This record gives sequence, structure tokens and C-alpha cells, in this order.
Amino acid sequence: MELMFYAVPAVIAAVAITMAVKVVRRSLELRRAWSSGLTAEARCLHRYTTTSSHGDNGRTTTTLHHVYEFTPSAGHPVRFEEANGSTTTIEGDFVTVHYAADRPEKATAHAPSPVKDAASTVGQLCFLGLMLAFCVFFMVTANDLFGSDFP
Repeated sequence: MELMFYAVPAVIAAVAITMAVKVVRRSLELRRAWSSGLTAEARCLHRYTTTSSHGDNGRTTTTLHHVYEFTPSAGHPVRFEEANGSTTTIEGDFVTVHYAADRPEKATAHAPSPVKDAASTVGQLCFLGLMLAFCVFFMVTANDLFGSDFP
């Protein structure tokens, strides 16, 4: 039974760490695309939404996705999908995308806003750090409560 007081927080901590890695990766991809200076005109091929529910409270989240296609300077067409795009972009619209020459599939149609991205990244990492700290605190407290030498 004591194992549950270590296993559940460890799983939550692992999820928080995984999410933090994803947040940092996406931020670096955006910065690389924006700082490369390379742009192209892309066409919106498809627009769709995904909906996910969060528990028994009935709250749902809807995310807008766009699928774009553009031809970078290398000459081969590239398709990429991006979440949380502009609500005014519909299928057939042309938008400017930013991309890095070595990773055109990691392009973005988001307008450059490094300060907003940095603030968002820091905020998300702070939240995930608090989750991780709470998990560690919980496991240490459980260890002290049970008086065991587990982990």
C-alpha cells in the first residue's frame, strides 16, 4: 500500500517532466524558425478542430488546427500541421510562414512574438516545476510518515 504513495507522484512527476521537455522543444523550434529570416507563402489546405473533455466537471477544450503546404527554397513542397492558429484563416487562404532551412517541416504560421513566447514558456515551466516540487514533497513526507527507508 505504501508503494502507491510513491508510484502515483512518480508518474505525475514523469508526466510533468515530459510536458516540460515538449514546451521547451516547441519554444526552440519557434525561435529557430523566426530567427532564420526565411519566409514563404503557404496555402492552408485544411482546417479542423479537436475537442477534449477534462474529467467529470464537464469542461471541454477545443483546439483549432491548420494544415499548410509551402515550397521552401530547396524546391520540394512541405506540409505541416499547426495548432492554435488564426481563427480567420480558412481553407484556400495564403499565409506567410517562417521556417529554418534545415528543418522546413517545423515551420510556423504564427507571427514572430519572441517576448510572448518566452513569457508563455516561463509560465508553463513554472507551473510544471510546482507540480514536480509538490510530487517530491509528497513522496518525502510519505517517506517520513511511514518511517521507512523506501527509495
